[in-house]
Amino acid sequence: MSDSAEVVIRHARPEEVTRIAEIEGICFPAAEACPLKDFQLRFSTFPENFFVADKNGEIIGFINGCNNDIPDLPDELYHDTSLHKKDGSYLTVFGIDVLPAHQKGGIGAKLMERYILWAKETGKKGVILTCKDHLVHWYEKFGYKKIGVSASCHGGAKWNDMHLIF
Repeated sequence: MSDSAEVVIRHARPEEVTRIAEIEGICFPAAEACPLKDFQLRFSTFPENFFVADKNGEIIGFINGCNNDIPDLPDELYHDTSLHKKDGSYLTVFGIDVLPAHQKGGIGAKLMERYILWAKETGKKGVILTCKDHLVHWYEKFGYKKIGVSASCHGGAKWNDMHLIF
């Protein structure tokens, strides 16, 4: 049985934000990881866009992002929750994180599938994200198209713009 068979994907709860930040710190380099205070602010602004992977009561992964009116993910969105558009046409992905011990078992795919479904359920036109070169192929499996190299310089890294338009 795959690891993902035991996992439930559900909306995050306020008391889980600290665990979400811990997972982010494990999965991303310090220059790219979102600090706890920023996660708390994001969660207070758009809690409906936070989903967790719950394995028998343990949070082992998550996905989150804000809404935007245009199919773009500028760096400012990561740091300024006032730019979140409650009724925005596009759902963004700020991060999808799965603890290393649970990676390669389909949990990231379950998180992404639920997030895409959420975008459709809420009437979005699509989902927008940026990713590094080695992840382009993984996102393409969900229907994302590489638009090109992103203008983002988040964390000093090179990113690719990826769009999934419904």
